[in-house]
Amino acid sequence: MTAGPPEPAPRRRWLPWSYFALLVASHAFRLASPATIPAETDERTRTVRAVAGDREGTDPVRIAYREDTPADFAATRPVIVLLHGSPGDNDEVRGLGRILGTRYRVLAPDLPGFGGSSRDVPDYSNRAHARYLLQLLDSLGVPAAHLVGFSMGGGVALQVEALAPDRVRSLTLLSAIGTQEYELLGDYHLNHLIHGVQLAGLWLLREGVPHFGWLDDGMLSVAYARNFYDTDQRPYRGILSRYAGPMLILHGARDVLVSPAAAREHARLVPQAELRLDDGDHFTTFTRPEAVADPIGRFVAAVEAGTAVTRAAAPADRQAAAARPFDPRSLPRIEGLALGIVFLLLAVATLISEDLTCITAGLMIARGTLGFWTGTLACFTGIFLGDLLVFQAGRTFGRAVLARAPVRWFITPEAIAWSSQWIERRGAALVFLTRVLPGTRLPTYFAAGMLRTRMATFALYFFVGCAIWTPIIVGVSVAFGEAVQRALAVFREHAALYLLVTALVLFVLLKLLIPLVTWRGRRLLLARWRRLTRWEFWPRWAFYPPVALYILWLALRHRSLLLFTAVNPAIPGGGFVGESKSAILRGLAGSPERVAPWTLVPAALPAPGRVAAARAFQATLPAPWPLVLKPDIGERGSGVAITRSEAEVEAYLARATGDTIAQAFAPGAEFGVFYVRHPGEPAGRIFSVTEKRLPTLTGDGVTPLEELILRDERALCMAPFHFRRHAARLTWVPAAGEVVPLVELGTHCRGAVFLDGGWVETPALAAAIDGLSQGYAGFWFGRYDIRTPDVAAFQRGEDFQVVELNGATAEATSIYDPANALGTAYRTLFAQWRLLFAIAAANVARGARPASVGELWVLLRDHARALRGHAA
Repeated sequence: MTAGPPEPAPRRRWLPWSYFALLVASHAFRLASPATIPAETDERTRTVRAVAGDREGTDPVRIAYREDTPADFAATRPVIVLLHGSPGDNDEVRGLGRILGTRYRVLAPDLPGFGGSSRDVPDYSNRAHARYLLQLLDSLGVPAAHLVGFSMGGGVALQVEALAPDRVRSLTLLSAIGTQEYELLGDYHLNHLIHGVQLAGLWLLREGVPHFGWLDDGMLSVAYARNFYDTDQRPYRGILSRYAGPMLILHGARDVLVSPAAAREHARLVPQAELRLDDGDHFTTFTRPEAVADPIGRFVAAVEAGTAVTRAAAPADRQAAAARPFDPRSLPRIEGLALGIVFLLLAVATLISEDLTCITAGLMIARGTLGFWTGTLACFTGIFLGDLLVFQAGRTFGRAVLARAPVRWFITPEAIAWSSQWIERRGAALVFLTRVLPGTRLPTYFAAGMLRTRMATFALYFFVGCAIWTPIIVGVSVAFGEAVQRALAVFREHAALYLLVTALVLFVLLKLLIPLVTWRGRRLLLARWRRLTRWEFWPRWAFYPPVALYILWLALRHRSLLLFTAVNPAIPGGGFVGESKSAILRGLAGSPERVAPWTLVPAALPAPGRVAAARAFQATLPAPWPLVLKPDIGERGSGVAITRSEAEVEAYLARATGDTIAQAFAPGAEFGVFYVRHPGEPAGRIFSVTEKRLPTLTGDGVTPLEELILRDERALCMAPFHFRRHAARLTWVPAAGEVVPLVELGTHCRGAVFLDGGWVETPALAAAIDGLSQGYAGFWFGRYDIRTPDVAAFQRGEDFQVVELNGATAEATSIYDPANALGTAYRTLFAQWRLLFAIAAANVARGARPASVGELWVLLRDHARALRGHAA
């Protein structure tokens, strides 16, 4: 039994709109503000062409730069270019530039995206920055320069060497990045995912939070995130291995952002490199610029004097070491603060790809850079917390998602109710199964949360599942690290095909093979098959296209698409859509004894006033309970409730958003009587009669209700609906001989059985229906929903009450008799619509007017609003 529509969660409707207004104002302010930060007073600017990948476009890009030169500046002075890191600008190397500028011409650009340079550029990668730098040097007439790359700027210097080696006099890597293996987690794909998440988060913060430009200039900006996301460090090993000129490597032994081991590897790959490790950290360039300025100055002087070592002159032992392939075991074990950072990164990375992160952790363990239990614990922490987050997201947002199109088109309430019970029973097995089936964890855990399963229970399942699975996959990666890496590369290459095959296997497994294991599953598969093969259970989108095409043909034949709306001039739109049920019942006021007593409860009344109106109406009834409540505008039983207590009435009326009809419950058998009368004919006729049977089950004192539904051959076809409606008592065992009604409303989509009731029709009944109809001026075509306590009296045209009357879109529901073939149903409906168009055409000839497009739109809009306001 339902007490009415579900209660919407209380909310402050002004909050979303206020936030949206602030967001729009913020974006408008930012659009009106300058897109580029003005260069500082001691900066100069040059305009170059935008770079995207390896192509130069035509859009202008401004580069701001500082220039330091000695007092006796001459054009022949050597040029040093200082390249800053990310995030940052040339302020990072300002002190260093001033010191070196006493002896050399020093250029320190703000790389595009940073500082006083253009912020909005198509490509922020190191390679694009290298092309921008080459354009800047061209504009300044600098044929070649000594490049000093700090941190991320080291990657730019290496890319300049790769693009234009003749423009590079020497390279200095200052606490600089380089080979991929020493960056973050050591794997490009995993690092790229981390950078992608960082970029997405910063972009959402910038675009989704009202800030009026304040976040555009922060250090952790979208440009910074793009710099890392767009940059690919994999080529740097090859660039370093090929570089033949002089190189100086300066690095702090306490650098936690770029490992000192990276500097040592760079020195191995470049045998002529001079490696200097001091006791500083990553920020020595800021805090003690003089400590790095002196070795850089002396190195540049040596290069200019021709005494600096080149690859050709490097010692033989170092050249031999450079020729050896990279040994992953040479990576040092991560310790201290760096270990904490890697632990956090691994945990966060599992939110992107659990398996890829576990494999990466395994490879790091195999190389000796990470302890087994440390790496495993990091992955376990991220996976476990990620599972809980997905579960909680399903609990918080899942129901709202299900209530909206297009999800609600494919996931029915019946499926949700069944899934909830199944997950509760099979939760442990399901969690362990998802750990080994790729792509199933996210939807399964989201669904588990959405279905309001117990969090404590599933948290235990997640914990045990992670504790078993994580050491296994990490351990396999340790044992078969290189093989796993190669397999992963193959997977990436054919990922789409693998995902498709996985999806198909999962579909067959979950939808067919697993259900076949149990009797319940086999019965539900049979129910699905019967709904598929028996046309009376087809959804509207599958059954009605031929009818819609026939209606369109009739409209074209009559040269009017909206002619059918004139079939009942007394009903707006002819009763096609959005008609008021109370207005129609008023049209039958000439025969009050034939209509079940009713009243209209306006939505305009406050909630207590609505309840008072319903109670006042009940006071006029000989039997106040049960009381039927239904929306004044609705269809197919939507929002109809049979209430049996004051609490249920109060709950329904408190939630109703439209006018509500309160009606006395008419007991007895229910019939649908379809009536037609052609204008000009003295009497109408009954087109069809439907006998509506409300299915029941009989208990045996042993079998629970769920099994009784599955055993009954008719109830089985509507099992998902019955499971949802009786979800709270599916485990209840009815007593022996106890009759359990499955439905209370004579609606086919709600489980009622429709049979051809032609046997009920008699001349006396036809005369009674015709007399009732002719008392409703302007009504010619429609179906009465009638209840009678005495079928014999009904056949005599006596003792019946109309509970509802439907117009143009009413159908001869006798077609749903299981004995009818599909062709019989279509022939009946085609005949019904031919009659409708003929009656409508006759009404138009007598002066009636079809509804206009605007009028029909209003009816459709009101109808849609009513359906949203009253849940089934």
